[in-house]
Amino acid sequence: MAAGYAELLRTRHAARLLAGTLVGRLPNATAAIAIVLFVRAEGGSYSLAGALAAVYGVANAVGQPLLGRAVDLFGQPRVQLPAAVVSALGTAWLALAGTGSAAVAYGAVVVAGFFTPPLEGGLRALWPSVLGGREDRVHAAYALDAVAQEVMYTVGPLLVTLSVALWSPAGALLVINALGVLGALSVVLSEPSRTWRSEPREAHWLGALRSRGLLALLGAFFFVGTALGSITVAAMAYADGHGGQGVYGWLMAALGLGALLGGVAYGARQWSGPAERRLLWLVAFLALGYVPLLLTPGPVAMAALTALAGVFLAPTIACAFIVVDRHAPAGTVTEAFSWLVTFFGVGAAAGTAAAGPAVELGGVTSGFAVACGAGVAALAVLTATQRILSAQGRSRTVTGSAEPVKGAGGALLVDN
Repeated sequence: MAAGYAELLRTRHAARLLAGTLVGRLPNATAAIAIVLFVRAEGGSYSLAGALAAVYGVANAVGQPLLGRAVDLFGQPRVQLPAAVVSALGTAWLALAGTGSAAVAYGAVVVAGFFTPPLEGGLRALWPSVLGGREDRVHAAYALDAVAQEVMYTVGPLLVTLSVALWSPAGALLVINALGVLGALSVVLSEPSRTWRSEPREAHWLGALRSRGLLALLGAFFFVGTALGSITVAAMAYADGHGGQGVYGWLMAALGLGALLGGVAYGARQWSGPAERRLLWLVAFLALGYVPLLLTPGPVAMAALTALAGVFLAPTIACAFIVVDRHAPAGTVTEAFSWLVTFFGVGAAAGTAAAGPAVELGGVTSGFAVACGAGVAALAVLTATQRILSAQGRSRTVTGSAEPVKGAGGALLVDN
């Protein structure tokens, strides 16, 4: 298992691209906690802190697919690095100006969120060419990518906390965003990023969204995000009655650990059959894993159940990457991946918003019931659209004897 990932990372450029992308995404991964800590240190209210974090998230959701389309049109270096610099300047504007003027603070987070570079989608567009177009290795890279996300979302908040302790909340904002620019710079200076070109694309105002299969996937992933967002609120409500923030930290760590283990196991083997059908089963198990959370047992058992609930998250995300690549219209692969990020993020925000009233009205169990309902909704969307997904999905393999053609990610591929 570990040997397979190690072999993957020994491929030329692979480790650099993965590390650079993760570092480049740190500002986005830590934005919510960094903004809240900064606003509170400035004497702002929790309402202002939450509102600024929410506005950042909305701006990011709008900007990702637009910047992703720009990457497909103009290449990675011309978009990724300037966007990273502008986003960092927006955050520096917030850190230096403070929260004395609400208009300035909101303007700063809009700039920072909107111009967050689509490094996540960009990396997935690069994997096929970096790995020689071998479908099995690309699929393993997608799994490794999903696992690395869990590590980033665990380590990122710790880096913010450390930066606050060493400097200040404003210093943490500046340092994390400086690291983000360096990560983006590392990516765009690499040979794969500089030479990557998207396929010729059909001029269409909908871009990637003209694919019915992609729309079906995005609809399902909105509800996957909803489930995850609701768990973060329900877990906090559970922790309030079972030991406070320490218990909440253990529950979130258990959720991440479950996803980490699931992603490692998923990427350790080759999978046969259509990715669309496999995704249906993964989402079914993901939804099923949320049901035991309704029991709300003691903290130790609850941590175990939370880890179980996370096991199928990373495999679901990794499999979704494959489906996106198969359904993205020619020349729109970065935009398509960015739309997945957007729908997942908006769904998470919706889950957070829904779980709060649910907990207030029906208690902790009702909060976890939102996650269960969202999991069922994701499964229902995939079940209802299986014919669309199966009809439009492109099954592709790479063979040494066949004449290669360009695939959606710019890799040398051959259609079956």
